[in-house]
Amino acid sequence: MYENIRLITAIVTPFTANDSIDYNALDGLIEHLLQHGTQGFVVAGTTGESPTLTHEEKLALTTHIVQQVSGSALVIANAGSNNTKESVMAARELSAIAGVDGILAVTPYYNKPSQAGMIAHFEAIADASSKPVMLYNIPGRTVVGLTIDSVLKLAKHPNINAIKETTSVDLIAAEVAGTTDFSVYTGEDAMTLSAYVVGGAGTISVASHIYGDEMTALFKAMATNNWQEAGRLQRYLTPRMNALFAYPSPAPVKTKLADLGLIREDVRLPILALAEAEKAHLNDLLENS
Repeated sequence: MYENIRLITAIVTPFTANDSIDYNALDGLIEHLLQHGTQGFVVAGTTGESPTLTHEEKLALTTHIVQQVSGSALVIANAGSNNTKESVMAARELSAIAGVDGILAVTPYYNKPSQAGMIAHFEAIADASSKPVMLYNIPGRTVVGLTIDSVLKLAKHPNINAIKETTSVDLIAAEVAGTTDFSVYTGEDAMTLSAYVVGGAGTISVASHIYGDEMTALFKAMATNNWQEAGRLQRYLTPRMNALFAYPSPAPVKTKLADLGLIREDVRLPILALAEAEKAHLNDLLENS
């Protein structure tokens, strides 16, 4: 499923001035991303402001994106939450949408479950989904995180085939070494090169909204063993990737997409759009890194 899929964009959700999903802007954004190297989309993830989307909005958004993409890129729909019953329901409904290729599910946040509890949570989601499940391990946001032993156990489930890993290169390397037919993606843009070197499948990216051409060139350089060029590109990209998280995401990347005329910069509370001074600081970071 993920063979030769290196660059997946965790796509933002554009909003109109009255705070509804802006499908016209979304269509233009999808086309822009496809023209600049995106090979797949994570829909309604953290970058897509999942916590402030309703269940109905997530279903409608996913349905619209798969129709717009029309098989030209993978579509991974986010079903995860800290409520197992709701995640199971979402996985069942989202995976039934024609054109969805996979389901993303995050480690349960706030509840602070045990490893056994997280394993049971993911197994319930995978059992309910008619499409393969990608684990999402991001303890920086969820407090708890999957251990390597838990990942290796879950990787044996017949309907779990990938992970978005945002911890360390060491854990990515261990997951690659300990699994077969299991794709390990980094969820940290700045780890693109290092994750690939230890066998990672690619990157689930925010920076690809803005730097898709450069990231595509980076993957090409690595694939052709042009490590000097790969290093140059990663050194160029890293401070810019980090700058896109200088303020709560996805406000910075939405600001830059608005500058390109692709979407409005609107976000939903509790995230705020950037103030003018913050925009100036962001531009300074991006231009002078």
